Amino acid sequence: MTTKLDVRISRRCFVTSATAATTVALIAPRKLFAQDDGLVQTARRTAAAATVTVQKLRGNISVLMGAGGNIAVLPGRDGKLLIDAGFAGARPKVSDALASISSDPIKHLINTHWHFDHTDGNEWLHSEGAAILAHTNTRKRLSNTTRVEGWNFTFPPSPPGAIPAEVFDDERTVKLNGATIALKYYGPAHTDGDISVHFTDADVFHVGDTFWNGYYPFIDYSTGGSIDGMIRATEANLAKVTGTMIVIPGHGAVADKSQLAFYRDLLVGTREKVAALKKQGKTLDEIVATKPTAATDAKWGNGFRSPKDFIGDVFQGV
Repeated sequence: MTTKLDVRISRRCFVTSATAATTVALIAPRKLFAQDDGLVQTARRTAAAATVTVQKLRGNISVLMGAGGNIAVLPGRDGKLLIDAGFAGARPKVSDALASISSDPIKHLINTHWHFDHTDGNEWLHSEGAAILAHTNTRKRLSNTTRVEGWNFTFPPSPPGAIPAEVFDDERTVKLNGATIALKYYGPAHTDGDISVHFTDADVFHVGDTFWNGYYPFIDYSTGGSIDGMIRATEANLAKVTGTMIVIPGHGAVADKSQLAFYRDLLVGTREKVAALKKQGKTLDEIVATKPTAATDAKWGNGFRSPKDFIGDVFQGV
């Protein structure tokens, strides 16, 4: 089975990785996430209009796209396992998508990190019976008031049902539904709680928001992220990924090693250009004017982060 999966996901909206033309007109991500106090609420409201699609991979694993971050699903006799929870507002469509996969109850949920587009659904999934597992720092972020300067928003503590009951610090192996799932902490990368999830038998690798396929990434400096951490995580992913492995990014189409390598080169190349210009004393605006990401802006700059946003994230960390 090839890992070069022919998936074309809409690049118009971070909130709805896949969206139908017949749904309400959705606000483009750069406008949707403009720096005002309503951005998170707007994202949550818009999630209700999302189109959620199901893509079957291999080893009985599927991925749901369109409910926020990409959600991996493994059904079976132990109950469904979900990797990430998406937006709570997408619950009806996520429920329908899960029902289309199997009739198994929802019993297990793993969060790749704490961001709301990956954890807003925690509470309702827990109410359906899911035990939640995550990194220690993810529970810390969800349990406390957390400020994200990049979104100009302060998150209150999550409801008790949304808090992971079980956590780990470095590595954890889970055996469910006849599969072995290896969890690994990256260290600070996109946030300070990012983990990878490897379905070892099927060789399917969910890397969360350490990889945005076809979109400039958001780097959350407020909760431990950095451009250098993102690069380290991407290098770790590349060291693990084989030519036959299926890679599930946090956002964007399912990918393979070549696409992951392109992303690594994009991160490294942008960092080098921005760092060199900043060392010369250039301001952020002056660096943006040089268009250091011009070669990829047409393809990668139409998502959640504009070229200027991405350059600003890199500038902050060099």
